[in-house]
Amino acid sequence: MTLKIQIDDGAPPYEQVRAQISEQARAGVLPVGYRLPTVRGLAGTLGLAANTVAKAYRALEADGVIETRGRNGTFVAAAGAGAERELASAGQAYAARARRLGCSEAEALAAVRDALRAAYE
Repeated sequence: MTLKIQIDDGAPPYEQVRAQISEQARAGVLPVGYRLPTVRGLAGTLGLAANTVAKAYRALEADGVIETRGRNGTFVAAAGAGAERELASAGQAYAARARRLGCSEAEALAAVRDALRAAYE
């Protein structure tokens, strides 16, 4: 696993850790079952505070990308189906809310495109 934290990047370090691990897991670079370094170990390697890495791990676990198995460690989870279900659920909730707000389909899609553009740039 290779992570690079850029201090002059606009994204906070925990978000950089979260995004890079998530991308590597989804791309198969980190296979399902891969054991991640401990929070303290990764923090030391990256020169970050342990709380920063812990925050990234909590976000990844909430997203279903990793799973913590107590004292056994933290592992890449089988996130494919779970992530797709969560994405579909979020999409349904967004569509229902947009409709309740009286937005047209075009307005709702434009809002999503803007949000995605902001998130992925």
